[in-house]
Amino acid sequence: MTPANLEAARQTYRNIAANIAIIMRGQSDATRHLLAALAAGGHVLLEDFPGTGKTTLAKALARSIDAQFKRIQFTPDLLPSDILGVSVFSQRDQQFHFHEGPVFTNILLADEINRASPRTQSALLEAMGEAQVSVEGERRDLSELFFVIATQNPVEFRGTYPLPEAQMDRFAMQFTLGYVPAAEEVAILTAQEHNHPLNELKPCATLADVLALKRAVEAVRISEELKRYVVDLVAATRTAGGVQLGASPRASIALMKTSQAEALFEGADFVTPEQIQKLAVPVIAHRLVLEPSARFSGLTARSVVGDILKKLPVPA
Repeated sequence: MTPANLEAARQTYRNIAANIAIIMRGQSDATRHLLAALAAGGHVLLEDFPGTGKTTLAKALARSIDAQFKRIQFTPDLLPSDILGVSVFSQRDQQFHFHEGPVFTNILLADEINRASPRTQSALLEAMGEAQVSVEGERRDLSELFFVIATQNPVEFRGTYPLPEAQMDRFAMQFTLGYVPAAEEVAILTAQEHNHPLNELKPCATLADVLALKRAVEAVRISEELKRYVVDLVAATRTAGGVQLGASPRASIALMKTSQAEALFEGADFVTPEQIQKLAVPVIAHRLVLEPSARFSGLTARSVVGDILKKLPVPA
């Protein structure tokens, strides 16, 4: 990977981030996390209160890239075939023809994912983990760029089904957007006074640009010492007090790859401990299952990861 290719990839990141910033005011950190997961080949779970811009962020990313985008509104009556597709018998030629579901796309918005039943949620497990689906005994590969952005509301529990650990582990990162400062919220009101600026957003990157960005991330160097640091961070969650289930090796892989993306965004061609520490909480915390007594005492997964970061020695 030449320096020119790396710089071109950074410019792709800057272009997309600037385009999203037109719509998502005051959300530069969330945008950076989202693009790090995209560039690292992972998926994202946005968990926040209604109206904070989760769906808008996903749409802004999709509008910024000249690629295929589909949305699934998850509901209790949604079936796996509504996601993956189904074969339909044709009277014309007396044969079954497979009709692709919305999972066959580049960017997929799984809106309110926890409203669907566990059976339907499981339809995404193979797709997110292996970029393929098995339908009616046949394996079908997904696009080279397949990125899932799922959303859920953390405070509404009626008519919802908690995501199982296997599903949570498929997400490279989970983070919130939060409420923006008052000045930014006023700017949002002004921008939407007549129409939504999302309607005017134009693509600023092609599918080829994003694939080149992903290849550039793979070229960012990470030392053996920092790989061990990543593994030690994740392994420490398995023995931490109050944790019933720690993070898996998939968390180590996600942390390494997103740290490579973060390094690329910052203009470096190698990973530093600071980049790993910056992403440790959004990459690891959502994968932890706390003991009931620890939850009742106020312990959170984010605080567990934060404590590990403070205690674990940083490579020199």
